[in-house]
Amino acid sequence: MENTHFRVISGLISQPLRILITTHSNPDGDAIGASLALAAYLKKKNHTVQVMIPDPYPDFLAWMDGHEDILIFNTMKSDCIQAINHAEMIIAADYNNLGRLNDAAPLVRQSKAVKVLIDHHLNPSDEFDHLISISKISSTSELVYNFIEEMGDLHLLDKSIAECIYAGIITDTGSLSYSCNYVKTYLIMAELFRLGIDGEHLHRLIYDTYSEKRLRLLGYSISDQLIVLPGFHTAYITLSKEDLQRFDHQIGDTEGVVNYALSIKGINLAALFMERDGIVKVSFRSKGKFAVNTLASQYFNGGGHRNAAGANCTTTLDETIRKFLEILPLFQSTLNSVY
Repeated sequence: MENTHFRVISGLISQPLRILITTHSNPDGDAIGASLALAAYLKKKNHTVQVMIPDPYPDFLAWMDGHEDILIFNTMKSDCIQAINHAEMIIAADYNNLGRLNDAAPLVRQSKAVKVLIDHHLNPSDEFDHLISISKISSTSELVYNFIEEMGDLHLLDKSIAECIYAGIITDTGSLSYSCNYVKTYLIMAELFRLGIDGEHLHRLIYDTYSEKRLRLLGYSISDQLIVLPGFHTAYITLSKEDLQRFDHQIGDTEGVVNYALSIKGINLAALFMERDGIVKVSFRSKGKFAVNTLASQYFNGGGHRNAAGANCTTTLDETIRKFLEILPLFQSTLNSVY
């Protein structure tokens, strides 16, 4: 894998450092998996390592080794500030703009620490000193595996690191159903199994731990809040703050909901509009060559991958949906043929 920054970073981490690994708000399986795998590896290299996230992670990820030591900026602000101030290197894992750190972003920007990006999203910002940014790769967790390989340290991988990498790859590819047409992904998966992971058990930990309320929220989303627009090959789901309160919404409860809209025959674009914390969180999914990252960036100040993207909108839920419906005709011809 050609990336001159691998060689530079190898030199930087040749001596023990105080390293802070950061990942984005509303962290998903790839964000947590990549961060914890990287942290465990760097600790084996005799670095002092901490992981910091802006807000809590979902309960279904609370089984990975090291999760209990994660610093959460919203609830552990003084510890996080201390970690930022003491860091000699700050690694951004699974995001490409420091703004994704929310309230922690200004402090990280002001830090004199060397800033390293390890990510697979398009269009990284220029806020980093060194970038390992490869968008064709399935997940940042896979990129972490490649990073360890490039460092010549595959012998340092163990079962717990492999479990974290597996969780990141599986969740960011929808259990290998998208963003996974890359041979190396499957070769890496084989190596993770050789390290002793139990794929069936890990899959149950990630996907078979729904609360009753989460399942009822999913049912409500599909039965009551799903709108299908056959003429545009589009379907979308809306969830107001009242809807979320009704089902006692917890972090991670809406993970994957948008995929159900995309699973309808003939639907090539799906969206979830969710009102939470004073913003409207939008998740886009698509099939084939329809690029939802372009849709998200041009009209909603968001971004992401070709077939999976998102945005946070400050407009009301109704206004955000109205804008979405107004721009759909612009994409009608493209949505008619996505393959």
